[in-house]
Amino acid sequence: MDFALDANQESIRDAIEKICARFDDAYWLKKDKEGGFPIDFHKAMADAGWLGICIPEEYGGSGLGITEAAIMMRAISESGAGMSGASAVHMNVFGLNPVVVFGTPEQCERMLPPIVSGKEKSCFAVTEPNTGLNTTQLKTRAMRDGNKYVVNGQKVWISTAQVAEKILLLARTTPLEDVKSPTHGLSLFYTDLDRSKIAVHEIEKLGRKAVDSNELFIADFEIPVEDRIGEEGRGFEYILHGMNPERILIAAEAVGLGKAALRKATDYAKARNVFNRPIGQNQAIQHPLAKNWMELEAAWLMTLSAGWQYDQGLPCGPAANSAKYLAGEAGYHACEQAVMTHGGFGYAKEYHVERYLRESLIPRIAPISRELILSFIAEKALGLPKSY
Repeated sequence: MDFALDANQESIRDAIEKICARFDDAYWLKKDKEGGFPIDFHKAMADAGWLGICIPEEYGGSGLGITEAAIMMRAISESGAGMSGASAVHMNVFGLNPVVVFGTPEQCERMLPPIVSGKEKSCFAVTEPNTGLNTTQLKTRAMRDGNKYVVNGQKVWISTAQVAEKILLLARTTPLEDVKSPTHGLSLFYTDLDRSKIAVHEIEKLGRKAVDSNELFIADFEIPVEDRIGEEGRGFEYILHGMNPERILIAAEAVGLGKAALRKATDYAKARNVFNRPIGQNQAIQHPLAKNWMELEAAWLMTLSAGWQYDQGLPCGPAANSAKYLAGEAGYHACEQAVMTHGGFGYAKEYHVERYLRESLIPRIAPISRELILSFIAEKALGLPKSY
């Protein structure tokens, strides 16, 4: 059993750190104040070939695993880019996995290279206002009309829809009352985001202003049949292939964010003198930070374990969800403690830790709540009756 990163994984981390070094705290502070998608950061990642880290080499990607992608996403977040930097490329890393697995060779050739090169950006439209995490109850309808589908409905919390050229959309093609199981009758599409048929309204939110979140209003949106991924009615099954990787990646991002906050807090504790001694000499400062370090290290090991299980083709649902839960909590606690370590200055934007704290709420909330993870673990790992 070897817990060390191999030479290739270390080189990935080092290469990402070099790119991120060009986008310092001042860059992300400005983005946090003014908003606007970090196009130059996205382009730098694309130009270096990292957007396709998990996409097969024959389509321009690197063909690496989710473990390597997790190392990359942690490095981005840990650089100080936080969730703003990570979310700018997050969708590119895991989002098109259903296309890779279930798309035809023609679809893969047509859809994947533009994402890898950065020529196109995509958004992932699943969540709806009145269904939340109960995906089987989606109301957005896609009705077949000859060689196209006509879609009507509404989506919410759709990241990057302000700048995306493409949309990965889950919609119901068979009414719920006509299917044997609620998971049947949903279909997956990857197609052009037609803004004449899809109204995109940005949601003002607490943090991560650089990466937009949106509500989508879809009216008579036409999708060619050739843009449907896989078989009609099996879309829910297909998106499941992206859910575990997403949980693993957001866990890595949460660990990276927590590490960035811990670094800021530790540096401040060494430099800040009160009563003629550095505050970091006081156990009341030391002990919480030491606990943060241990929690982050444990969460990272769980993340690597989940990534390894996924890359080996093993069932990884409990591990992926556990990683997301543990990392979300560890990252939040580290960011909170970083603010408290800075005292009053922790509340000042120029010290950056208040931004980290705001962003640390994202991995606790999305893409699945802590409570539903606990219910899932109780059922799948402990064998208790399903509670939801």
